[in-house]
Amino acid sequence: MFDLTPAADRLAGLVRNVTDGDLLAPTPCPSYTVGDLLDHVGGLSVAFTMAALKTPLEGAASGDASRLPLDFRESIPRRLAELATAWRAPEAWEGMTRAGGVDLPGEVAAAVALDEIVLHGWDLAKATGQPFEVDEDLLQVVHGFVSEIGPDDRDGSLFGAAVEVGSNAPLLDRVLGLSGRDPGWSLG
Repeated sequence: MFDLTPAADRLAGLVRNVTDGDLLAPTPCPSYTVGDLLDHVGGLSVAFTMAALKTPLEGAASGDASRLPLDFRESIPRRLAELATAWRAPEAWEGMTRAGGVDLPGEVAAAVALDEIVLHGWDLAKATGQPFEVDEDLLQVVHGFVSEIGPDDRDGSLFGAAVEVGSNAPLLDRVLGLSGRDPGWSLG
């Protein structure tokens, strides 16, 4: 077990600092604006909370800015806190659950939730010009997860093709590369 709280709290802080002017900005996720990404984060927060509670929702978290609630700066951080709290329960990690229409073991669902929080935290930070940090121990978990992603899952639905980064690159850059993100991405 690991605690999702530090990563969820950091992403919540990033969300609170998004301005209305940021909502149409592009993100490292090719088809998402900041508004789309925020809607996705809100949805995945609910989906992975329900997965921890073994009461899964059907369907994947959307990514449509037109569905973003007006109070997103409060509601998404609240959902992220609920997600982190739900994964503190030992029974969340036991047995099978369902997230995004996929059945998976509880401990795998927790790793996917952390992966989503960390990677989309970086996406949001880069798109809005905010600093990004992640605890080394949590980054190690995400690295382990993205290292296991095979070529069949790199069709763009979960991850894009891995981006080559040097073996001596910082761990965050290696995680980003394995997830199909360019660590050097910028608004330009």
